[in-house]
Amino acid sequence: MSNTTVPLLRVRDLKVHFTGRDAQRSTIKAVDGVSFDLAAGRTLALVGESGCGKSTTAYAIVGLESATSGSIEFAGQEISRLAPKARQALATEMAIVFQDPTAALDPKMTVADSILEPLAIQGRTQAEQRRRLSELLDRVGLPAAYATRTPNALSGGQKQRVVIARALALSPKLLVLDEPVSALDVSIRSQILNLLMELQQALGLAYLFISHDLSVVRHVADETMVMYLGSVAERGDTDALFSAARHPYTQALLSAIPLPDPVAQRKREKIILTGDLPSPLAPPPGCPFASRCPIRIDSCELSRPVLTVSGPGLSTACLVRAPRVDATGATTA
Repeated sequence: MSNTTVPLLRVRDLKVHFTGRDAQRSTIKAVDGVSFDLAAGRTLALVGESGCGKSTTAYAIVGLESATSGSIEFAGQEISRLAPKARQALATEMAIVFQDPTAALDPKMTVADSILEPLAIQGRTQAEQRRRLSELLDRVGLPAAYATRTPNALSGGQKQRVVIARALALSPKLLVLDEPVSALDVSIRSQILNLLMELQQALGLAYLFISHDLSVVRHVADETMVMYLGSVAERGDTDALFSAARHPYTQALLSAIPLPDPVAQRKREKIILTGDLPSPLAPPPGCPFASRCPIRIDSCELSRPVLTVSGPGLSTACLVRAPRVDATGATTA
C-alpha cells in the first residue's frame, strides 16, 4: 500500500444540498460538512443507515451530483467546480461500480461490447481494444469465451465481474464501490470481495467503499467513516473503530453484527435505537443523533458536536463521549 503523504483524494467540508418539493421549497441537507482523505492503495468505507448521505457523498466526488460548497481535490487538483468538459477528462481517473450488476449492463450488448464501451468512447483503436479486452477478462477471472455472451447468459457474480472489468477499462486510480456485493448471493460475495482486494493489491487502486454491512467493511476497509444525517459521527482506522468505538450510533451499528458463536450471540446485548431518522428537510439544531441517543444530555439538543480525537486512530463527534478542547487547546475528558 502507498505511504504517500499527499492523498489521492482530499475532501473538505463537502455539502450537497437540494431544494425540496414542499410548498416552502425547503433545503434538503443530504451531505452537510463531510471531510476526509483517501490515499492511493487504501480503502475508505462509508457506512450508515439508508438516507445518511454516503452515496450522495460518493456521487459528488465522481460528478454524478453537484457539490453545493466545499472542496474536492483529486491528485492535487480541485475538481468540485470544474466545467463539464474539464470534468469529462477525469473519466479515465475514477470509475464507479453500482450495486445491481443486472441494471448496470445493457441486456442487448455482449460482454465484450460492455467492457470495451469506455475505450470506444475514447477512440481507442480496434487492436488496442482487443488487447485490453483479453487483459481485463483475465484480470476479473472470466474465460475468453465469455466475451460473446450477453448478460442473460451470466450469473450474478459473473455480471459483477463484467461491471468491474468495464470500470477498470481506462485504468482509473479510484474506484467508487456502491454496495458492490449486496445484490449477490451470499456464496458469491466473498469471491467478489477477494477479487476486489486482489485487484487493489495488483493495481494500487484507491477504493471508496459504500456499505451498510459492517461485517463486510471489517474485512475490506483500512479506514471507516460512519455517517448520520449527512454528517460524520465517527471516523478512524477500521480496527480501532470496531474495537473501541465511542459514538453511541456506531456502537448500535456494531451491536447488530451477528457473531459466529451462537452462545456469545445469545449473551450479547444489542443496542436498539428508538425513533426514526430525522428528516433532512428539518435537521435538529444540535447533535443530529440527539433524538435517538440513549446517553444524550441537555446540551446535545443545542450544540452541534465536531469531530475530535477520541482515541488512537479514532475521531468522534459526540459531546458526551469525545474529549473537549478548552480555550488553551488542552483536552478534557
